[in-house]
Amino acid sequence: QVQVAESGGGLVQAGGSLTLSCTVSGLRFGDHGMVWFRQSPGKEPEGVSCIGAADMTPYYIEAVKGRFTTSRDNAKRTLYLQLNNLKPEDTGTYFCATGLRMGTSCTKLDSYTHWGQGTQVTVSS
Repeated sequence: QVQVAESGGGLVQAGGSLTLSCTVSGLRFGDHGMVWFRQSPGKEPEGVSCIGAADMTPYYIEAVKGRFTTSRDNAKRTLYLQLNNLKPEDTGTYFCATGLRMGTSCTKLDSYTHWGQGTQVTVSS
């Protein structure tokens, strides 16, 4: 059984930082591309950053480029998202997904086979 679990969210003031973690069990972690999504109230889930299994260069959407950093430690079966210079518009539930299907877009939620329950990030102004 595949399990995906995010942690590290919290309440932070604008300009602050957080580090999110996502641990995965039940599959070969290093074989799969992964993504960080966020969902704000009333909005569709938005893929903010994805990273391949073989190509470790992350992709970022424009809104977070230069502020967020995605990395993965295959030995620890963990995906990370470092969030710096946070803005109120970054508020939302952040969740990760794994199991990127070949030939699909890495920023689309339905491109993945497994995802977690998410961790809440709230940025106050």
